[in-house]
Amino acid sequence: MPFRPPFFFRFVFFEILVEDISGKLLLKNLIPKILGPKAKPHRYRIVSIQELKYRIMARMPRHLARTLPWDTILFQTLSLQIRAYGKTLPKKNGVLIILVDLDYRHEETFRKQLEDLFRQYNPAPEGAVCFSVEEIEAWLLGDSAAIKQAYPFAKENVLSNYVQDSICGTWEILADALYRGGIEALQEAGYPHIGREKSRWAKEIGQLLDIHNNRSPSFCEFRDMLLQWAGGTKPENCVSNKSPTNL
Repeated sequence: MPFRPPFFFRFVFFEILVEDISGKLLLKNLIPKILGPKAKPHRYRIVSIQELKYRIMARMPRHLARTLPWDTILFQTLSLQIRAYGKTLPKKNGVLIILVDLDYRHEETFRKQLEDLFRQYNPAPEGAVCFSVEEIEAWLLGDSAAIKQAYPFAKENVLSNYVQDSICGTWEILADALYRGGIEALQEAGYPHIGREKSRWAKEIGQLLDIHNNRSPSFCEFRDMLLQWAGGTKPENCVSNKSPTNL
């Protein structure tokens, strides 16, 4: 059951930035399971960083948009968003959550780089940085029962050999388990077909995920962090210019 705060607790407004479209679709299924229905009592909005990134790229000279590394555009996009949220999110109960794939990055270094984006602005929003390890598909692989319910033909040998939250090419493993012909056939189909398949997995498996029985440590960290905020306690990894008191 989702967390139910006492009737006297003031609601929290969550602004959640997630890396891509498939992550947005997944969170649309997961957040109500964690926090309850929208506005009962908490409010939340889920935004794709990928969509924001394309808006930034559209304003750039074409040669820059095509050649700048993803992290450069990511940091620029998030920096602009953090500055805006610092001015617009409610001061007493607004929370900005940034959820991105860790991929092959060094976790402590990447976390510091993202948290430093908060610290460069005053006012800055209160919030936290979270990772899906290695990718958001790890959260789907954390519940094999949900995968089998959504896709009864899923290859058991592939699912059983996956080491949870390992750096191993996570979405490719899920493709090997679910897609006819495996990752080779899906990569041959290319984009945008790959994106459509990843979004379909996120939607169809995500609606079946059991948030209380998921083997992904990165999902459990994200879930527990949201519950802490909802319960009126700031998580240890809160990024804020304010004093570390409760909301």
